[in-house]
Amino acid sequence: MFSKIGNWFRNFMMGRYGSDQLNLALLGLGIVMMVLGALLGMWFRWAQVLNFLCYVPLVWCIFRVYSRNIAARRRENQAFLGFFQRFKDREHRYFHCPKCGQMVRVPRGRGKINIRCPRCSERFIKNT
Repeated sequence: MFSKIGNWFRNFMMGRYGSDQLNLALLGLGIVMMVLGALLGMWFRWAQVLNFLCYVPLVWCIFRVYSRNIAARRRENQAFLGFFQRFKDREHRYFHCPKCGQMVRVPRGRGKINIRCPRCSERFIKNT
């Protein structure tokens, strides 16, 4: 009986995206908003709005898990991870080229340096 259900679910999830770091963050955000809305809703009327807004990240998480557009979900996850990578990397600074917008990584703590963009060879000065 349970093997039939397991096989059905395995076949159902085939070709779907599943879970990743962004889904876990959305799930955590939804749960935190739900708990805050429940706790603060007793004292503050405006906190009850959190009870309704907590469903937005949860629904988005469920949509991402069952999505068949795997390439788009991977791009979303890579953008999410790239955003937080800047805060984790303590050895480098990240700058955008003023001409072409290419992101350039340079060592941190070198003072004022002249940076050459690898894409367009534009030179610009930044303080690291």
